[in-house]
Amino acid sequence: MMLGNQTHVTEFILTGFSQSLEIRIFLFILFLTLYVTTIFGNSLLIFIVIVSPRMHTPMYYFLCHLSFIDVCYSSNSLPKMIIDIFSKKKSISVVGCLAQINVGLFLGETECILLAVMAYDRYIAICFPLHYTTIINRRVCTNIAVILWVGNLLVSTIPMILKPLVFCGENKVDHFVCEIIAILSLACGDVSFYTTTIFVLGLFTLLLPLGFIVVSYVCIIYSVLKIRAGRSRAFSTCVSHLMVVTMYYGATITMYMVPADTFSSQKKYLALLYGVATPTLNPLIYSLRNSDVKEAFKTFLYKFYQVL
Repeated sequence: MMLGNQTHVTEFILTGFSQSLEIRIFLFILFLTLYVTTIFGNSLLIFIVIVSPRMHTPMYYFLCHLSFIDVCYSSNSLPKMIIDIFSKKKSISVVGCLAQINVGLFLGETECILLAVMAYDRYIAICFPLHYTTIINRRVCTNIAVILWVGNLLVSTIPMILKPLVFCGENKVDHFVCEIIAILSLACGDVSFYTTTIFVLGLFTLLLPLGFIVVSYVCIIYSVLKIRAGRSRAFSTCVSHLMVVTMYYGATITMYMVPADTFSSQKKYLALLYGVATPTLNPLIYSLRNSDVKEAFKTFLYKFYQVL
């Protein structure tokens, strides 16, 4: 389809990974294993929380949302990546690419703010334990979840509705998934609206939540150091959260907030950190370093064997 003197692009070609057969076999096995682990680990964590009454608390309520996001985030990109490893033509329609970008941004923004909400939950639980059930009750948790999901859905969708991207000329994307940073250079006309939008959203969904998390944990550490009882348990929970925060925010801030004239080929590998590694490690981090999860899992296995 022609647009002026330029071809209107209807599909993108993703460069993918190395063309070496040995590397492709290795990546296929690696990504397939990580995807299965992500789906199984996060689904199991959600299941354990649902069937264990003692884990029906705000902390695990938000953890279920985090696990659900990780399942969806991985499913948004990993299956296509796995299929493309052995595909001769690693193509994706423009509509499909924009849908993948929109879903990725929606889930990414939701996770960023959810991590800040989880930090606030830990701050109230540790610094104001006597008021915890009053401040963070079921109604508050439900309202936060609704605002989180609906708000980020609107924020990620509205820009693309207000100013749809049109592509012409080059259709080769130097990436293995559709990433907004990677495809903007292929768009026709002025993309300043999107670069400004990305910067503003980065401030509100990356830097501000990260700042909030840092302040929350400074207060938590200060409070924990003043008490003896439960210090180890409190630190264990906080360390688990901080490990996720460091990995996720470090990669996303470098990708979206560090100035760059063009999309760097090396920068695309950061997507593996927040799009593949983090969703896989989240259930492991929260289960291996969390005594409640381990005890609930042992109880479930014991009851399961009794039934058999």
